[in-house]
Amino acid sequence: MSTTRYDETVAVLNSSEDTVEMLRYALQQNGFSSVVTGHIHDFKTGEADFPKYLETHDPRVVVYDVTIPYDKNWNFLQLILDSDHMRGRRLVVTTTNKKRLEELVGPTEAFEIVGKPYDIDRIVQAVKTALNRD
Repeated sequence: MSTTRYDETVAVLNSSEDTVEMLRYALQQNGFSSVVTGHIHDFKTGEADFPKYLETHDPRVVVYDVTIPYDKNWNFLQLILDSDHMRGRRLVVTTTNKKRLEELVGPTEAFEIVGKPYDIDRIVQAVKTALNRD
């Protein structure tokens, strides 16, 4: 567990409640005091307002999961990234099958999550690295 404290807010957006909670817990255990969560499905269906979510929580880093169908969910992510609301925020992309995602959309910097502790450690480190990028 990290003794460094991070004041920046991190948003964890995923379609799996278990994964959301696992990442939230891992980030909090590693010094991130403000971790907010959301479900991608809610944003895609309009049940939740993504720009309002970003405005309310103002996360510096967004951990975003791309799931099946990979191509459609990748396109949704691209729409989000093109919005003014994401300007100045960092992104860490996760997926459960990086090979399949890249077969459909080309090379990515996505992190594959298959449930191993090492996967979670890599994502926590990626969030820390994202915070330090200029």
